[in-house]
Amino acid sequence: MDQPSTWSEARQPKTSPITDDYEISNHVLGLGINGKVVRCYDRRAREKCALKVLHDCVKARREVELHWRASNCRHIVQVKDVYENTYGGNKCLLVVMECMEGGELFQRIQDRQDGAFTEREAAQIMYEICIAVKHLHDSNIAHRDLKPENLLYSKPVNPQLPIGSMGILKLTDFGFAKETHLKDTLQTPCYTPYYVAPEVLGPEKYDKSCDIWSLGVIMYILLCGFPPFYSTHGLAISPGMKKRIRLGQYDFPDPEWSNVSAEARDLIKSMLATDPLQRLQIDEVMRNKWISKHTEVPATPLHTNRVLREGEEMWPEVQEEMTRSLATMRVDYDTANLKQLDNTNNPLLNKRRRAKQQSSSPGLPTATS
Repeated sequence: MDQPSTWSEARQPKTSPITDDYEISNHVLGLGINGKVVRCYDRRAREKCALKVLHDCVKARREVELHWRASNCRHIVQVKDVYENTYGGNKCLLVVMECMEGGELFQRIQDRQDGAFTEREAAQIMYEICIAVKHLHDSNIAHRDLKPENLLYSKPVNPQLPIGSMGILKLTDFGFAKETHLKDTLQTPCYTPYYVAPEVLGPEKYDKSCDIWSLGVIMYILLCGFPPFYSTHGLAISPGMKKRIRLGQYDFPDPEWSNVSAEARDLIKSMLATDPLQRLQIDEVMRNKWISKHTEVPATPLHTNRVLREGEEMWPEVQEEMTRSLATMRVDYDTANLKQLDNTNNPLLNKRRRAKQQSSSPGLPTATS
């Protein structure tokens, strides 16, 4: 059955074979929500590109249309071409994007070798992410899946360079994106557990302010290396975690937060307001001094890259578990008693505690390789 056309007049897919213009490889670059991404090559320009293969359906057309519309922003991965082809015997949408060779945001921070990641660098990264989110929100688009895995650098890795020299940070994967012109117009529970806003967990409607909550979670992890909300039972999202999200129960534990500025903590609190009406909007976030004057933020060394390295064997499992939990759950949070943070069983925090106990010297523990 033919899918209804949703394309704007300015963006019409090509119906010619993609192989006329691009050479397609078997090298898989990643897996998006709705399809895999492989490397391809522009036959004329001889440049590397990324090809996302989507089964042609209404949801896929929405993803492509919204990403295409938004890709004129410097901090959003550019869509170069779109084809309507038959691929592997199925009707598909083939989306050619710029190739982001620099890898994921947190991997780049983890791999750096030029010293500790700083609060000023975290502020610069947040500023760049906010530019992408503002572009979307000004276009009445909610991304609904802001997370580090969807934030990629454009240049190949050079761990000797500071974060600011690592190419352009760009947002990708519009598989959950949706157009929203009115407040409280989104209802489908699309989310990745660690970054989900409280209102997305329940049956009530919500709006693009859910992206601001996710920004707050990303900022929190940038400044310490572990998430503010997590499951204590090895699940992607547990009843206790859902309740902590709904109640906004998190902490700024030492030593990771001992030197982080009060301005940074206050901004996180304003983005992690459990009531969407009290949460900052993207324009307010960008006017915040910590974001708008990010070059003046103190270059305070953080524990982030050390903590990420200590937990590097756990992050792939965390990401895989989150992927399995996407998009379909509606939940009613339980009435179990909340655990105190000191008694929780978060693997990253446990590893930090063990390292702290074993260390007899003051100051930053030695980073593991």
